[in-house]
Amino acid sequence: MTLPRITSPHATGANRTQRVMLRVMAATVPGILTLCYFFGIGPLLNIALACSFAVLFEALVLRLRKRPVGFFLKDGSVLVTGLLLALALPPYSPWWLITVATGFAVIFGKQLFGGLGQNPFNPAMLGYVVVLVSFPVDMTLWPAAHSIETSAGLQHVFLGQAFPDGWSQATVLDVLKNNNNLTLQELWNNNPAYGLFAGYSSEWVNLAFLLGGLYLLRKKLFSWHAPVGMLIALFIMSLLFWNGSGSDSNGSPLFHLLSGATMLGAFFIVTDPVSSATSVQGRLIFGAGVGVLIYVIRVWGGYPDAVAFAVLLMNLCAPTIDYFTRPRTYGHKAAKRGFKSGE
Repeated sequence: MTLPRITSPHATGANRTQRVMLRVMAATVPGILTLCYFFGIGPLLNIALACSFAVLFEALVLRLRKRPVGFFLKDGSVLVTGLLLALALPPYSPWWLITVATGFAVIFGKQLFGGLGQNPFNPAMLGYVVVLVSFPVDMTLWPAAHSIETSAGLQHVFLGQAFPDGWSQATVLDVLKNNNNLTLQELWNNNPAYGLFAGYSSEWVNLAFLLGGLYLLRKKLFSWHAPVGMLIALFIMSLLFWNGSGSDSNGSPLFHLLSGATMLGAFFIVTDPVSSATSVQGRLIFGAGVGVLIYVIRVWGGYPDAVAFAVLLMNLCAPTIDYFTRPRTYGHKAAKRGFKSGE
């Protein structure tokens, strides 16, 4: 006689942590390939160094905390942290810069709070902001597209040799923020960094990360609320304050959507289930807040690309957002009324 199978109607664990992390890493492949097309092996060097240092720092801290190293490393979360941090840094970043950024991301952004699932801030963005504030010159040395030879790039990464003149340039967000009384058309004509709607390379890189983000949405690794909230808020802000194409222009909506780390932030950063809001309404508010802050900091703040700052600021707000948007417990109001009436 075969006994009936008695189980709870729960998910079977198809989206275990390790599988989720592998899919997130797979979704970055279009963006990585596009970056490599424009900047050679620079993005791959960033990824190799950041992921190696991330695993090393994680293992060291776990050993100091007397936790099983292999058990916690195999979930892949630290590799995702290193990968996202590497993609946010300029290609061919010096090895010591990557070390500092990764160390802060893993130690202070993740392990200091207890490890995976305990961190209030996005670790990758925390590491990025630390080196951006500490080493602003090195963080603005973005190479010009199709300009870096492999040997020169390796010497810059490991030996600290400067790029030859003309091999690095300001990003389009930097150029627009520091515009010297030129119209947008003049900026487009005089600066090779500009493409059709935004940066020559950044618009294609953003579209590639958008493709990866849509893959993650299709696999239902996260809901659409946070990324859509962020992109719509950024679009509305840039539309409301778009003041034409004169010398004081803030940039068009397409310019802001396809510049900097917009799509990387929308689909790979604000969707972090640990450091963002948890309720459906909360995720929408969280994403919208990130979008508004990105525009505010880009246009009126001191940094041209503001995804990391916006995410960290909204990480601070996530507990409050959850407090006011968490779903009402079934029967809660009835129980409250009964208590007040003395029933």
